[in-house]
Formats: sequence, C-alpha cells, structure tokens
Amino acid sequence: MHVAELNIGRLNYPIDDSRMADFVDNLGRVNAMAERMPGFVWRLVGDGSNDGALDLRPYPDPMMAVNMSVWETVEHLEQFVWKTVHQRFYNRKAEWFEPMKSHHFVMWPVEEGDIPSLEEAKGRLEHLETHGNSDFAYDWAHLEHIKLWMSQRCG
Repeated sequence: MHVAELNIGRLNYPIDDSRMADFVDNLGRVNAMAERMPGFVWRLVGDGSNDGALDLRPYPDPMMAVNMSVWETVEHLEQFVWKTVHQRFYNRKAEWFEPMKSHHFVMWPVEEGDIPSLEEAKGRLEHLETHGNSDFAYDWAHLEHIKLWMSQRCG
C-alpha cells in the first residue's frame, strides 16, 4: 500500500498579489524536490501555469488552494515534509495562508498504481473532520511511529 495526502489552505491574498510572490515563485523548486525524493510516486498538477495545482478549483471559494500527492510510505512523505526545503516554506505558511479552524490535511492508504481523485480526497478530509482519525482517513497524530510533525504543530 502507498499513502496519499491532501492539504488545503485558504490564501491570504489572490495568487497574483505581490505578497504571494515568494510562495508562488518557489513552487517549482519545492515540487521538483518532491519529485526527486525517494518514495515519491505522483503529485496533482494543474494546467502547468504555476508548477503546482493552484489553478484547480475543487472548492467554491476561489481562495482555496490544494495540493495532493502519493508516496510509497508515510516515512517517505515525512522526510520530504520535515527534512527538506519544504519545511522552510511550511514555517512561513502564516504569510500566505489563513489559519484554518477545521482539518486541512489528511492521509489515507491507496493501492499501488492507484491515483486518487480530488473528489475522493475531499471525501477523506470530510471523513476525518466528522469522525476523527481512523484507518480510512488520518493525520500525523494517528501514526504513533511518526514524530517529526510534533515540533511543527501540523494537521
């Protein structure tokens, strides 16, 4: 089994606002790092205009941004999130994203070779919000052997 993840956030400013430039201008760098990481399988991309999926609108609110990826193991995802340049950008998230009062990050198991849809991912996030951690949908706290997130206050 592989692990999929969905992370959503509401932007503080429109994507073309100069205050978003450092985030937008580094998407390609961070995404390229992910693709080179051991255990990387797949990531959601949009129309190619911004090195990410910022042009996709799976939520009615146009300020909502999403990313989604698949990894061989949760340990591979953990290393990318907390032990690469990604962490530096994560630490600056308040500059670009509003604090969320609900779950904004979810993981779930996927069969090798399967690529989840955004609708499935949204359903997993809703399940986590409604029912809490389970083997169907979970966050870092559900994984007792994964510890790097604890120092970051992550979903």
